[in-house]
Amino acid sequence: MTVTTTQPDPAAGAAVKAADRAHVFHSWSAQGLIDPLPIAGAEGSYMWDYEGNRYLDFSSQLVNTNIGHQHPKVVAAIQEQAGKLCTLAPGFAVDVRSEAARLIAERTPGDLDKIFFTNGGAEAVENAVRMARLHTGRSKVLSTYRSYHGATAAAINLTGDPRRWASDTASAGVVHFWGPFLYRSPFHAENEHQECERALRHLEDTIAFEGPQSIAAIILETIPGTAGIMVPPPGYLAGVREICDRYGIVFILDEVMAGFGRTGRWFAADHFDVTPDLMTFAKGVNSGYVPLGGVAISAEIAATFDKRPYPGGLTYSGHPLACASAVATINAMAEERIVENAAEIGEKIIGPALQDIAERHPSVGEVRGMGVFWALELVRNRETHEPLVPYNASGADNAPMAEFAAACKERGLWPFVNMNRTHVVPPCTVTETEAKEGLAALDEALTAADAHTV
Repeated sequence: MTVTTTQPDPAAGAAVKAADRAHVFHSWSAQGLIDPLPIAGAEGSYMWDYEGNRYLDFSSQLVNTNIGHQHPKVVAAIQEQAGKLCTLAPGFAVDVRSEAARLIAERTPGDLDKIFFTNGGAEAVENAVRMARLHTGRSKVLSTYRSYHGATAAAINLTGDPRRWASDTASAGVVHFWGPFLYRSPFHAENEHQECERALRHLEDTIAFEGPQSIAAIILETIPGTAGIMVPPPGYLAGVREICDRYGIVFILDEVMAGFGRTGRWFAADHFDVTPDLMTFAKGVNSGYVPLGGVAISAEIAATFDKRPYPGGLTYSGHPLACASAVATINAMAEERIVENAAEIGEKIIGPALQDIAERHPSVGEVRGMGVFWALELVRNRETHEPLVPYNASGADNAPMAEFAAACKERGLWPFVNMNRTHVVPPCTVTETEAKEGLAALDEALTAADAHTV
């Protein structure tokens, strides 16, 4: 794709920023402390500002532009659908909604053949949990620390990172447990086999002490995303599946970030040969061009609502414009081998380059990931694994990570940083040349992190 940029127009950028600061209330932010960058345009793997600065988007925005910015086939599909039928209530049968559901169901594992559409990932999680509770007649849901499931009422309580704290009612029927993470093992494991075995034992103990008969569901990000791209050890997800089957617990996999090509497969679950009872999706289903998410539902759980109304719905469930963008996205991904590209770039370019970078930078404690879904754990001390910044650091405590992020942007790389990590998550369409360009900039920027090592 040929990337085009507009002529610099600082005055226009200043006007956009002034209007933003006057009227836009931003998420997850202290409003008076933020300085949003006005963006003039984006195409493919790049975006640019009004000053004429171009950035290689190694964040895929919020890890959602899997097919890159402004994919022409998806833009055209949205335009065509707008000319035909912009919106229709969810109670009607609509060709584009039916086709989107069919294309998704063709790619989900097992018998996850019914699709409930939402406006995004958090609503998908809300509805998956509601389905599980109604199906089982139980109330509790287990989720891990080091997870993110969304910012709505149930989803934020399920989340296992500090964004939960301000909204955690401690009465939402949520119980957190430790998932596997060998690099910072809470189980004192020395290898992946021990980590898997001990993590599963910990989960079983948690279930026993909470009461199996009270637990509706266990929800896991197949590969936790924002929390650190921690690929589960072999056997872990299969072990959770077996535990759920034994106790009659619904197994929910959250594929909002990991799905639709991000890991080099259509869904991350495909790497582990595991089928959940419910699977949530969003983000990559249409690269966020129009808000869309959903729940893929197993035959057994869908049957619960054959004669019993499902008590949930959304005005924009299966919105025609969103579904048109999903149909175009999925077809483009198949036709252009975008999923395969993500796998090949990860295996041949990103993975080896990050291992090489880690050997040369003392601030890199660990490299993890697959496809175009990678994380670098940045540390002060490789021997002790001390994080480059403290957990949930802000202000002066977060200075080393802020310096690193600034060094990336100075080199034309837009990074995804969270706590003491930087994630390498370019679009699934990223080319070899673009990946190498971004990795070279990352390599240089890491010298800013190295300066804080001991």
